[in-house]
Amino acid sequence: MQLSDLYAKAMRFEFLSIEEGMYLFEHAPLAELTYVANELRKIQVPHGKVTWIIDRNMNTTNVCVANCKFCNFYRIPGHAEAYVTDIATYKEKIEETFKYGGEQLLLQGGHHPGLGLAYYTDLFKQLKSMFPNLKLHALGPPEIAHITELEKSNHHDVIKALIEAGMDSLPGPGAEILNDRVRRLVSNGKCGAQEWLDIMHEAHKQGLTTSATMMFGHVETIEERFEHLVKLREVQAKKPEGAKGFIAFIPWTFQDVDTLLQRIRGTKNLTTPEEYIRMIAMSRIMLPNVKNIQASWLTVGKQVAQMCLNAGANDFGSIMIEENVVSAAGAPHRFTAQGIQDAIREAGFEPQLRNQQYEFRAMPKMEEQVITY
Repeated sequence: MQLSDLYAKAMRFEFLSIEEGMYLFEHAPLAELTYVANELRKIQVPHGKVTWIIDRNMNTTNVCVANCKFCNFYRIPGHAEAYVTDIATYKEKIEETFKYGGEQLLLQGGHHPGLGLAYYTDLFKQLKSMFPNLKLHALGPPEIAHITELEKSNHHDVIKALIEAGMDSLPGPGAEILNDRVRRLVSNGKCGAQEWLDIMHEAHKQGLTTSATMMFGHVETIEERFEHLVKLREVQAKKPEGAKGFIAFIPWTFQDVDTLLQRIRGTKNLTTPEEYIRMIAMSRIMLPNVKNIQASWLTVGKQVAQMCLNAGANDFGSIMIEENVVSAAGAPHRFTAQGIQDAIREAGFEPQLRNQQYEFRAMPKMEEQVITY
């Protein structure tokens, strides 16, 4: 393989194979790799701005039976610290989110064995009745799979019911690495790789906008990372005409502090800043049919995320008024609304507030300044 041939293929927005992607990742000089990815970004996102969003990550419950080896957030059923969020708490935190200029709730939780479809549809309807302008970016493929299993139903009917109850878009958590060897080691209680992909395809058929993720830097091989990317673009290629499908891809690094993967297997996140930047660049190159690539400042920090903006990324994600899951495994980074805009400007770009559909929003009048917690 010749690097120049692979660069040219990428610039034509052609699909690179797993082997070609690995070759670029392992052999391309960083400057050349990021140049190609940055040129692709300029074509796909010609406005040249870096987008960001104000939203809040809330959890329906911390009760979970999936037993993921990288998660410090969950509690088993009956645990003294187990909870299901009550309506009063939702009301307080959503009102606060609107005061901070946000309009969206990223709503996820554990695989609670006692919370079926009716719980979620009732919750969504109640939240929308109280806050008609609230956007619900809710659940994820593993939760859809869990609800489907509890109901002895099917993905189509479960997703349809959730949309009718008020779900606006479907996030992409629980992808980890879309390879069942890896999933058996890190998240054996979650749905398999194919079911994750099938749920996303069904969501696209029903017109839901979704996002995709990848958690890397643990037990996966480089080949398995690229297998993951290929599977995502294959699902994206099957979306109905006119559907947005995967509107964004967010790769983030395994956070290892006090996790079972670290304590039992000795698995540590050894991802270097250069390796993360290379993965951002390869995400842009390997996913020519996914428009937005987000840098995960939460897991890699401000400076590395800023460098990613010249390596194919065009989005800085959310200020995360609240985030509990990744933080519980050691992610220390935080941003205010002003701080995220300053970081984008420092990197040489114009910040642009967006909504979940990547439509531009004017800066709202905030009753209060968003502060870190």
